[in-house]
Amino acid sequence: MPRFWNVSRNADVALAVLLLTAVALLSVLVPLSWPPDPLRGVLTATFQPPFSVVGEQVHPLGTDQLGRDLLARLALGTAISLGIVLVAEIISVVLGTTLGMIAGYFGGWVDVVIMRAVDVQLAIPFILLILLIVAVVGPGIGNLVVVLGVTGWAVFARVARAKTLEIRELEYIDAARAIGMSKFAIIRRHILPNIVGPQTVLLTLDLPRLIILEASIGFLGLGVQPPTPTLGNLIGEGRAFMLIANWLVLYPGIVIGALVIGCNLLGDWLVRRADSRAA
Repeated sequence: MPRFWNVSRNADVALAVLLLTAVALLSVLVPLSWPPDPLRGVLTATFQPPFSVVGEQVHPLGTDQLGRDLLARLALGTAISLGIVLVAEIISVVLGTTLGMIAGYFGGWVDVVIMRAVDVQLAIPFILLILLIVAVVGPGIGNLVVVLGVTGWAVFARVARAKTLEIRELEYIDAARAIGMSKFAIIRRHILPNIVGPQTVLLTLDLPRLIILEASIGFLGLGVQPPTPTLGNLIGEGRAFMLIANWLVLYPGIVIGALVIGCNLLGDWLVRRADSRAA
């Protein structure tokens, strides 16, 4: 009975794990095991509907306007999009957490400079800033990762600063200062471990924003360039043929929806769990 009760209470996290696991398996197993080349088309097999057979090759999700297997392209595009989002999120977390801890612990003009940079960052709409930077530096995986990572640090910096301001007044921090521990050693050994949890929860809640941003940039043609697929440019390429081949936008949209819903459910569960522990 207790086990069943736990499962029923954690239905959200179970659904989140199911959705995220399914997307992860799609991005890892299909590129390794599915034979069709995602970049090579067959002009005699264009716009084949899902579960069609061309020659000896089955196309479970159909083919696109150039006869490329959509399952192979969707799997590769999911892997690329996930890689971009995860690396960019790591950059945001590391940069924002570091600057937030420095601002909160040192205070003074250091705090003022970093927090004003945060205010400026948050005052500019993310999508407009990212589109401007990408248009200037040019499209590409590396540029996109750096742009997404550098423009997403401000929220993590604010949370890290707030938590640092709270922790630095505790008695064991005073004891560490009294024994001669350096400021950066205190930050590394005593402050950082205490903000890993909140930053992890925030990371989970921030991932959907980054997923949608990456897909939006790809949809507009400013992200990874064709023929390399991503979730965004798959929808961008397929929108012109939506009336005759709706599967070209349907399946990438489902994967984006699964990622966003899964991350949101997981983040909400982590927030509730943290609140219950605090209570």
